[in-house]
Amino acid sequence: MIKTIVFDFGGVVITLDHAQAVRNFEALGLKDAAAQLDPYTQQGIFGDLEMGLISGEDFRSRLSEMVGRNVTYDECRKAWLSYHCDLPKRNLQALLKLREEGYRVVMLSNTNEFMQSWAESNEFDGEGHSIRHYFDAIYRSYELKMMKPADRIFRYVLTQEQIFPSETLFVDDGPRNVATASQIGFKTFCPENGADWTKEIYSYLV
Repeated sequence: MIKTIVFDFGGVVITLDHAQAVRNFEALGLKDAAAQLDPYTQQGIFGDLEMGLISGEDFRSRLSEMVGRNVTYDECRKAWLSYHCDLPKRNLQALLKLREEGYRVVMLSNTNEFMQSWAESNEFDGEGHSIRHYFDAIYRSYELKMMKPADRIFRYVLTQEQIFPSETLFVDDGPRNVATASQIGFKTFCPENGADWTKEIYSYLV
């Protein structure tokens, strides 16, 4: 019986536009943006940022060196936030409904301080609520200094939440992340980026 649902953020809660983010970083002068920006697990300084190995200011400084000009923090933030294509209200309503139905609803995301500065703000949902209004607990790669699909980040969440994988549904649009969770014993659901999962999810909760 499923008691806890662990959701990815990008691609599940929000819809991502990977191509737009690549274009915006290229516009900042990063010619190999497509190689460093991966749809699921970032590379280079992007990966270092999401792993928590460097700060947002470190990222800005290193990006400036790479492109040969001073890139501002705000330019970095705007480029990162261009990943965000849409935030379907149905997803937020579904998260609240699942909590009302007695499920513990948790977020586990490979993400960074630029993206989360928006998610943590009252501008997140357009109704004055931050991401924390929708989740019982939040686990983020840059704070934990580990990233999906490494199995240790899943085991960390299990330990912190004091839950069993067999009683947990993991929802992520990344096949590699879902594969690792499945090997550990999670029940898994892998909707495509931007898909409406709000009804189909109930077939995984029986």
